[in-house]
Amino acid sequence: MKGELGEAERLLHRALHLAHQADNRRAIIYTYSMMANVAFMQGQLDNLRCVSWQDDNAILEMSLKLASIYAAQKQHKLALAGYEFCILTLEEKIAKQKDLPEDVLPAEEKANTRLLLGMSLDSYARYLLDINQLSVAQKMYEKALQISNDVQGETHPQTVVLMNDLATVLDAQGHYDEAYSHVKRAAELAKVTQHPEEHMVLNNLAAILMHRTPKQADERAGEHLVLGEQSRSKTRMEKSVLEARRALPAALL
Repeated sequence: MKGELGEAERLLHRALHLAHQADNRRAIIYTYSMMANVAFMQGQLDNLRCVSWQDDNAILEMSLKLASIYAAQKQHKLALAGYEFCILTLEEKIAKQKDLPEDVLPAEEKANTRLLLGMSLDSYARYLLDINQLSVAQKMYEKALQISNDVQGETHPQTVVLMNDLATVLDAQGHYDEAYSHVKRAAELAKVTQHPEEHMVLNNLAAILMHRTPKQADERAGEHLVLGEQSRSKTRMEKSVLEARRALPAALL
């Protein structure tokens, strides 16, 4: 296996040289994505992060697709490594680009990089949800939602989807009130914007309402139990006082 991967890496370096000679950008990007695949399989992520092309958005998008494939195949180690590579590299890139003037780097390119980070966070969150890492998935969804809201606006279809997804992971953790707040807003926006997935948002809203109702019923029942106990205690006290008064000699009353 190791020898085969080494041979694959050697062939890809040769292919990359030929692609550069032909000045074929599509071939270069595809070859780099294949090299990223081999690096993942060899566990050479540190080497992968050091090469000069690693923060090219097209390469990172390819790497994200590879991580998603590994996630679908239940190759957890490779999936986690791939998502980590994409997210950390994009975060570093955004930090470097933050103060660059628009004549050096257009605002649209900065926005595209942030959106790619949002896409990576979203994909990673869905994977974490699938493997029941709910609290971490929640953090990823929150970050992705913030990016989509900042760059594309609250009414953008992707923002609505992320809002709904965040509600789902909150609901799965039993945070019903917070989940309801997010899904209710998502449903309002889906209706106003005629979102193509409005039916899914409404289904989620209905499910969260169903989960939320028993909690509220339990809380109301608890309140009633407390009030009932207080009432019974008061009645017992009044009864004891009355019995004590009856036991006293008439001269003392």
